[in-house]
Amino acid sequence: KKKKRRRRRKRKRKEKKEKKPNDRKPRTRPGWKAGAGLGGPPQKAAPSSQSSTAEEEERRLRQRNCLTLEEKEAAVERSLEELVFSDVEDHEDALLRRVQGPRVQGHKDSGDSEVENEAKGNFPPQKKIVMKNASKSELSKDNLKTRLKEVFQHAMGGVPAWAETHKRKMSSADENDLSQRTGNCISASASLPRGILKICQHVHAEHPTAARISSAQFHPCAQIVVVARLLFQIIYLEKPTMPGRFPIFKACFSANGEEVLATSTHSKALYVYDMLAGKLILVYQVRALKEDNGSFFLLNGIAGHLHLLSVKTKELIGSMKINGRVAASTFSSDSKKVYASSGDGEVYVWDVNSRKCFNRFADEGSLYGLSIATSRKGQNVACSSNCRVVNIYNQDSCLQETNPKPVKAIMKLVTGVTSLTFNPSTEILAIASEKKMKEAVRLIHLPSCTVFSNFPVIKKKNTSHIHTMDFSPKSGYFALGNEKGKALMYRLHHYSDL
Repeated sequence: KKKKRRRRRKRKRKEKKEKKPNDRKPRTRPGWKAGAGLGGPPQKAAPSSQSSTAEEEERRLRQRNCLTLEEKEAAVERSLEELVFSDVEDHEDALLRRVQGPRVQGHKDSGDSEVENEAKGNFPPQKKIVMKNASKSELSKDNLKTRLKEVFQHAMGGVPAWAETHKRKMSSADENDLSQRTGNCISASASLPRGILKICQHVHAEHPTAARISSAQFHPCAQIVVVARLLFQIIYLEKPTMPGRFPIFKACFSANGEEVLATSTHSKALYVYDMLAGKLILVYQVRALKEDNGSFFLLNGIAGHLHLLSVKTKELIGSMKINGRVAASTFSSDSKKVYASSGDGEVYVWDVNSRKCFNRFADEGSLYGLSIATSRKGQNVACSSNCRVVNIYNQDSCLQETNPKPVKAIMKLVTGVTSLTFNPSTEILAIASEKKMKEAVRLIHLPSCTVFSNFPVIKKKNTSHIHTMDFSPKSGYFALGNEKGKALMYRLHHYSDL
């Protein structure tokens, strides 16, 4: 064993002598080197120059390749976003430049490494719309549109069903009269438009009275208007009918148009003028004529009484009583019912044949009723009060419900509405007030419940305080009576018939 140890020692010594001095490694701890001076802190040993250079070069190439790939991916994403989510208002030229892409430039002699070139070559190229004719350097707008259609169809696998432009064959079940007939689509609409009403002042009484006009009504058949104590035709033909001094409270035509009935506040007599015979008939103990439905006269009495008189015999048929004072009353469109508005803000509905009240409701927001009117087509009932509100109700709800809700509430005047009138076609509701404010008259477009803006003409100031108004049987004319004794008549050009 000792000999073996000696041999090993000799062998190690020979190996140390053979080694060069540069190849000797310093006796230090692995990964550390001696300090600069005595007592200095130990430092990491520097790697060899060759290995460090190779590692730095490899790290630099990897970073460069990663940056290049990230830039390429960002550019591709931006181009795709621009193509798919581009603004609709972009100009077509900008779209053309974006689709064609940049022009081909000469290859630059870059000093990139083989790894970078390999990464560029392996990256998938961006898809571009290629022109069919390669000789053309630019795409026109029409060609671009055609090319985009082709690309879309290729991507969708054909033309979608919703994009087919050819005419579909209609089956026999789909064929109807509408697809086989044509009409005049440019003719004017028969319904009354809202906004501005074509209207002009047409005629007025040549000899106005000094007192106010209390009544104005059109003849149901002829072109004649009765205005308080004056009876004149639309063609300026006047025919005075009543005695010289007879202050008329209410005057109207009979339902058949053969008689004119008038009452006075100074006398309890009823004057009946027979237009065919030209005779004046005096009926006593009648006052406050209101309506005529063809068979009965409706009279507003005192202490809440309503009286029905026969048209033929002028005799009393029956009476009806409501609570409080009768403010206004009117017949329904079928003349089978009577609507009465009381001074307590309630509306009573009576049956004409039995003279019984079968419904009673409170006008919404009303403290004191002033006027009531029904449409001639039996659709609506309008009630006004001293609260400046006109409520429009559905007639069916007024007959069946005890607390009906108005379809529309109109608040277009600053004083209480004292007069309400529907036109025969139920397209216009005329409202007026005789209290305080002048020019307090409005025409309401019923389908939309809006006011016609061009009536009345405020600058002219010729309507003043309105006490009565009426429409002609075909809505061609509109008559007004004011406190100055003037009867104003307006032509509604929308209606061709008078």
